[in-house]
Amino acid sequence: MMGKKVYLLLTNSGSFLTKLIKLYTKKPYNHASIAFDNELSEVYSFGRKTAGNPFIGGFVKEDVRTGLFTHADCTIYSFTVTESQMQKLKHYLDKIEAQKNHYRYNFLGLLGVMFNTPIDRKKAYFCSQFVATLLKECNIIHFEKPPSLIAPYDLQTVSTFQFVYEGKLRDYHCEN
Repeated sequence: MMGKKVYLLLTNSGSFLTKLIKLYTKKPYNHASIAFDNELSEVYSFGRKTAGNPFIGGFVKEDVRTGLFTHADCTIYSFTVTESQMQKLKHYLDKIEAQKNHYRYNFLGLLGVMFNTPIDRKKAYFCSQFVATLLKECNIIHFEKPPSLIAPYDLQTVSTFQFVYEGKLRDYHCEN
């Protein structure tokens, strides 16, 4: 039985907020997204809803060919899920997308990561917390710490993820 591939996309857009986060983390990538195809046409995360304002955030379907992504550096990993896990992922995402106006960006949660104190808020996530929650809730990965303490770097260290690409996002050409 062949599984389906899902992709983890970690990016550094070079935005002011990213530079601020990078000062603290000292890591190259500070934004995490999940993608359901190798062309990266179905990419989801929690981030800014408008390009011009980093403080209006929530659940977003990202277009990695435009906006802040046009000059972004990235690394991409893939992992294989069962048909059942894929259905759970899609169902979970559909539920959030149907209520996306009720979801917010968990800015307080970022402080929680800095102080190693989980700050869970109802219907609020930051990018890597969202990806980790999705993977945990769909029984794909069990993390040693709560999703509200998972940073993009932590996702990069998951041993079952397969490295796909690193470089400029605009130069990425999907595997066949």
